Amino acid sequence: MTSPYFFEETLPDAVEFTLSEETSRHISQVLRMKEGEEIIITNGKGYTLFANIISPDKKKTKARFISKEFSEPPVQKTAIAISLIKNNNRFEWFIEKATEIGISKIIPLICRRSEKTHFKIERIRSILISAMLQSQQSWLPELSEPVKISKVIKNENYDQKFIAHCIDDEKKELKGLVSDSASKIILIGPEGDFTEEEIQAAIQENYIPVSLGKTRLRTETAGIVASVLLK
Repeated sequence: MTSPYFFEETLPDAVEFTLSEETSRHISQVLRMKEGEEIIITNGKGYTLFANIISPDKKKTKARFISKEFSEPPVQKTAIAISLIKNNNRFEWFIEKATEIGISKIIPLICRRSEKTHFKIERIRSILISAMLQSQQSWLPELSEPVKISKVIKNENYDQKFIAHCIDDEKKELKGLVSDSASKIILIGPEGDFTEEEIQAAIQENYIPVSLGKTRLRTETAGIVASVLLK
């Protein structure tokens, strides 16, 4: 059985150390772990630390260092730039699943037809951390503040750049274009889709118009389909 994963912003250097109150509470009161049990801690920046519990406590659990490992980040980054949507639960569901899939960067987009322009970044970050731990990864996806699509298409540099839209026009199937050796970004629009002007602006910056399949998808579903295909 795999030892439980925990997140600590800063990994300790000492042989014996005290965990944060949040981690301590989870160990002591939620999992009811005992002295001697092994835990795994990551800082979300590639490092994984293995330790044994010395004394569980709801506020100050103490642990003893065993070993530490470092996992290299993915050679090629994958980014999803996705419009904010009105329904918080649906957007948070996307954030969770994209993290589990292994997306490197998530960019909340503000488009002409976006119904929302902000979110609670601390709540979204907590979802990212939970999903990272659930999927036993050691790299936390990069999360940007909401940004206008015009800035994204001009400032984000990737080997492959795609835009998924619903307008009946010449588009290629995304699944036939993705290169394993290239860094990739895809733009996913709001429920009302991108405007023609937004699409043309992206094309001028070398974004390739793509289709995600034959059915029309909700924004968060399109984001998940794109995540899977990019990975």
